[in-house]
Formats: sequence, C-alpha cells, structure tokens
Amino acid sequence: MGTILRDMRHVQWHELRHAQGSASQVPGLLSRIAWGDSESAEDALSDLGRAIGAMAVFDATVATVPFLWELASMETVKDRAGVLGLLGTILAHGHAHHAEWTRDAHRAVLAGRTTAERLATDGDPAVSTAAGELLAACHGHACGACPPR
Repeated sequence: MGTILRDMRHVQWHELRHAQGSASQVPGLLSRIAWGDSESAEDALSDLGRAIGAMAVFDATVATVPFLWELASMETVKDRAGVLGLLGTILAHGHAHHAEWTRDAHRAVLAGRTTAERLATDGDPAVSTAAGELLAACHGHACGACPPR
C-alpha cells in the first residue's frame, strides 16, 4: 500500500458495523476505489455507498469519511466526483437509533470543507461541480443530531 490510505491499518474495521454487518471489507472497497480500473472502482464505490451511507450512517461511516476525503483529493482516483457525491449522501442521512453516529459522521464530512473548496476549482468539471454541490450541502446543513453552527 502506498501513501494513499496508509492509515487504514490503524482502524479496527472488524469491530465496526455498517448496513450489512461487519465493516471488515471496507478497506478492500476503499482500495478498489483508489487503485481499481474504472469499472472496479465504480462497483466498489456503489457497494461502499450502500454499506455506509445510502439508508443510514454507522460507526463504520465515521471511520471511512476521512479516507473518502483523501480519495477525493487524489487525481489518480477514477471517480472523484462519485466520492464527493457519497460524502454528500452521508451528510444527508443519519441513524435513527444512534444520534452519536449521525453527529460524528456529519462532523467528519463537514471537517473536509477546505478540501471541497479546493476541489471546487478543480480542472475536472465533474469534480468541481460535485464539490460545489457538497459545499452547498455543508453550508445549509442542519439536523437534530448536530449542534447549531
């Protein structure tokens, strides 16, 4: 593993949960997004989205968000706009029984606003558009689990 995603090894993924159960396969999905060909990366991003953010957020979501920001920043990643879209999906969802997961996942997304601001001027129009949409969502974010800003 190179410098991208090197800190994944510090996360106890097997102790975390997502929509399908154990989050032990999340590092493999993140790696496929980082280094896979376009089809493999797209499939992995879709699978990851269903696991950590499509319907609800989980403790695995909180651990995954910093790596999503890292992937969005790397020009070699095939679908950076899709990664930014997943961050927006996470910001839009919560967990009905775990407000702390919602709050922590949203905080992790909001913590990357400076990255989104930089990506809003990216040379790839899809990335800059996705970053602008995410920034708008960050600016307008308000939910019961997050303290008012």
